[in-house]
Amino acid sequence: MFSTSSASSLNFSSFHLGLGNNWNFRTCARPTACLSQSQESGNLEPIKKQDKTSGIGKTRSATKDQVVISNSQVSQQESSPPLITALKASAEQSAATFHFPGHNRGRAAPSSLTKLIGLKPFVHDLPELPDLDDLFSPKGPILEAQQQAASLFGSTETWFLVGGTTCGIQAAIMATCSPGEILILPRNSHISAISAMILSGAVPKYIIPHYNFHWDIAGGVTPSQVEAAIKEVEKEGRKAAAVLVTSPTYHGICSNVREITQLCHSHGIPVIVDEAHGAHLGFHPEMPYSAMQQGADLAVQSTHKVLCSLTQSSMLHMSGSIVDRERISRCLQTLQSSSPSYLLLASLDAARAQISENPENIFDKALQLAIEVKNTIRKISGISVLDHQSFPNFPSTDPLRLTIGFQQLGLSGYEADEILYKDHEIICELVETQSITFALNLGTCREHVQRLLSGIKHLVAASASTQAAKRKVEGVGESAIFAEIETSLVPRDAFFSGKRRVRVENSLGEICGELICSYPPGIPVIIPGETITKKALDYLLHVRSKGAVISGASDPELASIVVCSK
Repeated sequence: MFSTSSASSLNFSSFHLGLGNNWNFRTCARPTACLSQSQESGNLEPIKKQDKTSGIGKTRSATKDQVVISNSQVSQQESSPPLITALKASAEQSAATFHFPGHNRGRAAPSSLTKLIGLKPFVHDLPELPDLDDLFSPKGPILEAQQQAASLFGSTETWFLVGGTTCGIQAAIMATCSPGEILILPRNSHISAISAMILSGAVPKYIIPHYNFHWDIAGGVTPSQVEAAIKEVEKEGRKAAAVLVTSPTYHGICSNVREITQLCHSHGIPVIVDEAHGAHLGFHPEMPYSAMQQGADLAVQSTHKVLCSLTQSSMLHMSGSIVDRERISRCLQTLQSSSPSYLLLASLDAARAQISENPENIFDKALQLAIEVKNTIRKISGISVLDHQSFPNFPSTDPLRLTIGFQQLGLSGYEADEILYKDHEIICELVETQSITFALNLGTCREHVQRLLSGIKHLVAASASTQAAKRKVEGVGESAIFAEIETSLVPRDAFFSGKRRVRVENSLGEICGELICSYPPGIPVIIPGETITKKALDYLLHVRSKGAVISGASDPELASIVVCSK
């Protein structure tokens, strides 16, 4: 037995469950439509620009703003998005078509779906025709679209992804870590990092992230933690092949990627940033810097989260020369579909063009709404707002992420969410034991913000008239999600080993044979090869009782667990 907090020569890996990042499983009536911000009644004053050297909690250099302005000037001279243009021209051809997909440009599209979304998506759902380029060997519109994206996001090269950020994280780890090599990463990494380790054969060296027990939320990692991990690996006479950092986290907490990158580069180690929630960073003085602006070697972004591409579309950005770009390309060809959706690819091109039109001002209104809603909520008795003070060891937080707590009202996040959803049709992004997280973006409108504020005020008033406020929300205490992590078997070996099922009460001390997540937030609580502990089981049973879904386990009710045969 040994703890994963110390380096090991074993090959810790796990498997991928294909889980997405949207933890809300409910369906609901179609929400009331709202006008775009440019159509809203009442003028919304843009945020007054600060001095270009000022920013969130720290001094900012002029470099970033110069880059944004430069890109803006270039974008004004650009023609229409190259991939959009090519897709439109191909769809409008009057051709006799004998190619896939079988709906044949909508001629045989299922009526049940065309009644919902119309024929146009099918007309533009085309395969890799010669005039549409080849995703794995681009020479035409895909190459041009990726080059324009690289210019906007400040990378030396950008790849479009149709397998989401999951695919990008897997490719980044496979491209930097060969079997048996060490990957330093936070223990609260997304499951895509776990699946990448079984694909690459990388050996994880886990960093236990900072944890706020009041909020029951994990933060990021600090440069000192990364340095300590590097030194522990070096004491064993080895060198880490890469460092993975998640920044920002789901809750918008940003690590100091610049210092981490400088530290790692001094040791010749590349830095991968899981920037799934940060594709919008760096486009406004009120926002933290992006990973590319802070010198990261690889950054993977979910362009569909805060930016406006279609779900499942993402980008992988590379900078510098530490990582072999040919190896990245080979990994992506291995991982991505050989029949990529051009609707997804075109949406990435369109999202890039949308930002390029006005990169320094496009987030003004969304930021203004975020400031207004947070300032108003802070004045409501019994409601807490997660802010930088909740994680003081980190330089900044994403201003478009709103996490609120109801502990003072005696309500869990699940209970509060149920009220907001049933009574006000307010749909959040993430529900947890102590909080609810809301994502503001370019599509956020004032009417919906006002409905959120009204719903919260109603919730507070209703709670005041009940006994709820008199009880304390049951938390997880000091035995949170990462307590007592021990690994007894290489996860890759655990994944392929013989299995047997045992009742949960008989599982303590056994070697887990399946990856078990609480969903939300989708962070592995137990990974194959880790010893099942009482604290881990207590945590899982606690969050399940509060409404979380147990994902990955073959028995989601946790009456039994699959373990490795000894």
